[in-house]
Amino acid sequence: MRTIDIFDTTLRDGEQSAGINLNTAEKLEIARQLERFGATVIEAGFPASSPGDFEAVEKIASIVKNSTVTGLARAMKSDIDTSWEALRVAQQPHIHIFLATSPIHMEYKLKKSPEQVVDIAVEAVKYAKKYFPLVQWSAEDAFRSDPEFLVQIINKVIQAGATTINIPDTVGYATPQEYGALFKFLKENVTGIDRVKLSAHCHNDLGMAVANSIAAIENGADQVEGTINGIGERAGNAALEEIAVALHIRKDFYKIDTGVNLQEIKRTSQLVSRLTGVAIQPNKAVVGKNAFAHESGIHQDGMLKNRETYEIITPELIGETVAPLSLGKHSGRHAFKDRAISMGFDLTDEQINEAFAQFKKLADRKKEITEEDLFVLFTGKQIESADVPIYDLQNVQVQYGTSNIPTATVSAVVPTGEEVTVATTGSGSVEAIFNTLELLVKGEVHILDYRVTSIGKGRDALGEALVNLSFNGEVFAGRDVSQDVLEASAKAYLNAINRKLLKEKLKIKEPAIG
Repeated sequence: MRTIDIFDTTLRDGEQSAGINLNTAEKLEIARQLERFGATVIEAGFPASSPGDFEAVEKIASIVKNSTVTGLARAMKSDIDTSWEALRVAQQPHIHIFLATSPIHMEYKLKKSPEQVVDIAVEAVKYAKKYFPLVQWSAEDAFRSDPEFLVQIINKVIQAGATTINIPDTVGYATPQEYGALFKFLKENVTGIDRVKLSAHCHNDLGMAVANSIAAIENGADQVEGTINGIGERAGNAALEEIAVALHIRKDFYKIDTGVNLQEIKRTSQLVSRLTGVAIQPNKAVVGKNAFAHESGIHQDGMLKNRETYEIITPELIGETVAPLSLGKHSGRHAFKDRAISMGFDLTDEQINEAFAQFKKLADRKKEITEEDLFVLFTGKQIESADVPIYDLQNVQVQYGTSNIPTATVSAVVPTGEEVTVATTGSGSVEAIFNTLELLVKGEVHILDYRVTSIGKGRDALGEALVNLSFNGEVFAGRDVSQDVLEASAKAYLNAINRKLLKEKLKIKEPAIG
């Protein structure tokens, strides 16, 4: 059984999705879960892009022990130096250097000749090798590069000390047959290719990222890169959970092991979805809520007789099980902490105390505390903003009647520290709230997406609101939960604005790398 390494770039390429803004605490939570998921390599960020990314990469590198932690760097000494400062604390420091190799990128983006690009790549790898035992080099837009040029430059970077060579389909243009053929060509023509890992990195612009990744594996790739839930720029990246399950279910054909803990797939998917604010489409393979639903009468009849008639993947395989409900308003802190541990959360005593206090309040209002409710409590961290003044909602009130104009009144503590109350109208309750909050934040706000979903079942279920907005021309996503969906909506709106304030504080840049 051949083993393939899993390179997770949810925290780097995935976070480049429009509207995703993860703070350091959220990145740490995802990194811990990716370690439990079994990712061989976790790309924690782009250290040179901002102080915030540097801090997150450094912290992740210091706490993750069972996965290799890496950071992205341009082929520049300054980026490599910064990456070393962030990653030197890792158990096995790893750096990921990229440089474009396609004719269109070299001419229009880099404005360099092919000879200059080779020299830059070699110099960067040699310099990185002085610090890092593991150096991955990526040929950005490799699929649209000249294959002979790829052989030439890969030969040089392997001689310079690269330990992994990544061949990205940066714009998602390849077909499985073509992408697989490129890997076969490189395996047959690059000198010393057997001494390094050969990695595949596919984007999903034509919906073929997973198929292309598997085609690369069939043709010699030793590592496959992607993200949880397939998030990423444009149409996203290859979905790692789909690759892992496909290789497992069809191990009779592929005879490949990924080392992924399949039982952690559902939890990892849920965590990434919740913290990024990116909803999972209902019919998404493996982790969609309809992935194991059977509506057709013929299908239902077959399922009742034998599950294998229409089910090749069981919910249990990916960790989707119903835990026995044992927590209620009379439950103690010890039982609550045990449940957090059993669900895979590693919380400090302070975090447990805060979550337990919220749990007690919720238990007084809800008849039944579901696993979904607990998941929200355990992941419901606020923005780390001890030194960043933010908007803090104190009260929201809406007056509404079918024959009256909806009016919203909002009281909130603003970044100056004072409490401000504003009110205005809208054509509906939510619009009235959003119009009022726009007066509060004193900026130009456009709502790009707004969703409210139920967490769990029942009329007393928590409501989760997601607000994707642009504030003074920049896009941010905010989220929050409450039993009142209007309150959740107001909190989610301000959560997005607060992320803007945090970004300004940390002077976070927005790199665009494939």
